[in-house]
Amino acid sequence: MGKKAVIKEDVSESLKEQEKIESNIKKSSGSASASKKFESSKFYIASTYNNTIITVTDDKGAVLAWSSSGNLGFKGPRKATPYAATSIVEGLIQKLKKFDLGKISILVKGVGGGREAAVRALINQGLDIQSIKDVTPVAHNGPRRKKARRV
Repeated sequence: MGKKAVIKEDVSESLKEQEKIESNIKKSSGSASASKKFESSKFYIASTYNNTIITVTDDKGAVLAWSSSGNLGFKGPRKATPYAATSIVEGLIQKLKKFDLGKISILVKGVGGGREAAVRALINQGLDIQSIKDVTPVAHNGPRRKKARRV
């Protein structure tokens, strides 16, 4: 193994990156049109080790909006961070301003780092949250699992 280079990030680089993320959120929010009202809606949070994806559906299951950390401009290992998950929620709330979502159910799937942060960010938005469920699939002794990673 060779020497590892330490990357130091300037304040200006981090500010440029922050502006880029904010501009991507604004691009994906679209323009506001006629307001629609729903009795209930569901937020599906799929959080993996590599990414976080949030999908919003109405009571019939039709997709109203979706977003992922890659969609907002995060790349590589930054996609799985809690900060990326909160950015996804902020972008989705901007997209959904034109809708009255009614009662909200949150369904969380996966084990990634953005899982808790996304739920907290949704709670902090002041929405009418009725339930939070963990729908992570658990194998009933299916195929053999991958070997555990030793670090």
